[in-house]
Amino acid sequence: MIRIAVANQKGGVGKTTTAINVATALAATGWRVLLVDLDPQGNASTGLGIHQAERVRSSYDLLLGECGLADAVIATRIPRLDLIASTPDLSGAEIELVEFEHRTHRLLTALETAPPGKWDIALFDCPPSLGLLTLNAMVAAQSLLVPLQCEFFALEGLSQLLQTVERIRGRFNPTLSILGVALTMYDRRNRLTEQVAQDVRTCLGKAVFETVIPRNVRLSEAPSHGLPALIYDHKCPGSEAYMALARELIGRLPRQKAAA
Repeated sequence: MIRIAVANQKGGVGKTTTAINVATALAATGWRVLLVDLDPQGNASTGLGIHQAERVRSSYDLLLGECGLADAVIATRIPRLDLIASTPDLSGAEIELVEFEHRTHRLLTALETAPPGKWDIALFDCPPSLGLLTLNAMVAAQSLLVPLQCEFFALEGLSQLLQTVERIRGRFNPTLSILGVALTMYDRRNRLTEQVAQDVRTCLGKAVFETVIPRNVRLSEAPSHGLPALIYDHKCPGSEAYMALARELIGRLPRQKAAA
């Protein structure tokens, strides 16, 4: 199973929107997808139409060992897309996990119990911080998908994230790599947007996806209906961009879907 963390310590950059729409696009093209919601706000769970009453077991229970992987998984209304939901309890996990041995490997250990071939790919929607929840995701992941808002402070935040990745490579996960950086909230009418995009491409080169995600009201509306934008309005510019991003992402993945 391919494992990808959708991460950026800066909030409001489109991590959850990217996670649920890329997951949906992958499922639509035949991949068996597991999305793990690691953000205590639970926006990925809400955005997939999973109500609080349905979240009997969650990523909190999984990380603390109070349930097994199979018990935490919820089937979404989207074929081939499963979810491990988040609940507000997860906000306390940062403190509670400190008492555990191997606290940085809790997610990886849980995912290793998945039946062979159950899922082709797992995506982790990380919180906007670099605490133990994000650390668990980065230890469990083979690579990172980094949504990056086209704004003035983007490069500074990206620099901090890259430094964190280097530290994690050195201490916990030497094979962790950057799968790609996705430019989000792109506004072609804004000169600053173009300048930030150019600076990021100059800095990171081919690590930046060619596809950019535009500012689009449909992307903002979709979660309130409990739907990914690709289902809510598959013809809007945002949905078309995420389909293109998913195709680009697939081109960077191992050819065998179920590769280790």
